[in-house]
Amino acid sequence: MNLAQNLETSASFFPDRSAIRENNLNMTYTQLNYQANRIATGLIKMGIKPGEHVGLCAPNSAEWIVFYFGVLKAGAVAVTLSSLLSKEELVLLIDHAKPRFLYTTEARLNDLKPFRDSGLLEKTICPGGDLDMSQIAGMGSGTFKAINRDRKSTAAILYTGGTTGTPKGVMLTHEGINFSSIMIAHLERSCETDVALCFMPFNHVFGQIHIMNSTIFSGGCLELLPSFDLERILKLTESGRITKFYSVPTVYIRLLTIGDLKKKMGKVRYCFSAGASMAMEIVKQWKEKTGITIIESFGQTEGMPITFNHYYPEKHVVGSVGQDVYCVETQIRSTSGKLLKQGQEGEICVRGPMVMKGYLNNPKATKDAFWGRNWLRTGDIGRQDANGYVYIVDRLKELIITGGENVYPREVEEILYTIPEVGECAVVGLPDKEWGEKVAAFIVPKEGKIIIPDQVKALLKTRLAPFKVPKEYVIVDILPKSTAGKILKRELKRTYVEGTTLTA
Repeated sequence: MNLAQNLETSASFFPDRSAIRENNLNMTYTQLNYQANRIATGLIKMGIKPGEHVGLCAPNSAEWIVFYFGVLKAGAVAVTLSSLLSKEELVLLIDHAKPRFLYTTEARLNDLKPFRDSGLLEKTICPGGDLDMSQIAGMGSGTFKAINRDRKSTAAILYTGGTTGTPKGVMLTHEGINFSSIMIAHLERSCETDVALCFMPFNHVFGQIHIMNSTIFSGGCLELLPSFDLERILKLTESGRITKFYSVPTVYIRLLTIGDLKKKMGKVRYCFSAGASMAMEIVKQWKEKTGITIIESFGQTEGMPITFNHYYPEKHVVGSVGQDVYCVETQIRSTSGKLLKQGQEGEICVRGPMVMKGYLNNPKATKDAFWGRNWLRTGDIGRQDANGYVYIVDRLKELIITGGENVYPREVEEILYTIPEVGECAVVGLPDKEWGEKVAAFIVPKEGKIIIPDQVKALLKTRLAPFKVPKEYVIVDILPKSTAGKILKRELKRTYVEGTTLTA
């Protein structure tokens, strides 16, 4: 088995169909497969062997996809790193993953100099580096079949933990990513005529697996943008060339401020949100304005997808992340590992073919991530109803304990989003001498609107138990976010403690 065989299959069925569109580039499946073959055979001539690590640290592009599948075809492991890493973060992850070669950008060469000088990083692949893509391709052949690997072999390593602490290298297998790609394509009824807009970073599980790999599997086309660009996104959707739209809650919130949104969505038939839980109020507003339901699923880098909220009108449940996908099992357990009854809130634990192999060079973290041998602890608090629908309550690590009482931030945030003046919000626990932690709400007002904290507090008092009502209200211009669009609550706490102002 080799994940790259999905590309080979799509190239055989749809040789002349567009695989990638990027600016003026239109790359067919034949061309993508041919170029990936040249990279694979070029890497092999350079000495890469199956199982060895090859890094990618660059923005989204057609070239990134070519190199990724070239690495996989050669039997190597693709270590995918964010192009936005600081020098310190990049050095940390390169030292941890130890890739032999790194596909990157010229702007990164100074950051990588210590590794190049020491020989730890053998080759940098970029303009101005040791060699560029064209030189590798020039060594290779366009005719090649992906090297067979054991289905449990590592295909890719994605780093996670940016919102909760030190990043960990998640080892995902050929079988696991293949299962994820097939399952997503099936649940979304993807086909070769679909065009998926992708501006989510490929180093992240959402961009790399949910969008890129599932689209390649189904023979569809990837319309690439290097990052979020509202003007270009709306131009593409309104032109009618996009059928599938993928984003994060913060982008949907921003798009809801756009006039004549239904027209601007053009021929988009499918909308999906990931990266963070979507407030029910946003789902309702989007449906009212566009006629399209925002679909959610539940998953994480360590295993995805876990659940899927069906977009059959009679099956979609607003507020839920859906039911278990095929071949995946879910349990709700206490923090001590005890299996809880239906409807009780606890940590969501899962098992199935999509679950990670483990964390790279971190056996303790791997052991701590599981109950027994194969039940992955997701770190998310939730419950499951009689029909199997899962409801996310909050992140286990974001639980606020104030005066001995438990407060789940999402419960408070859901109510805040019903206030017309609220654009975005985040609820966190701040240190407090009397209560241990106090509940605090950080709020970004909608453009032209004013938030009056006393009025917000008065409303919350009618909807929540007294201990859940925030004691602190901080009005800010922006909320800090990760590259995947997830609100960085640790950063919010830090800026508050340091007295830093959050401005656009």
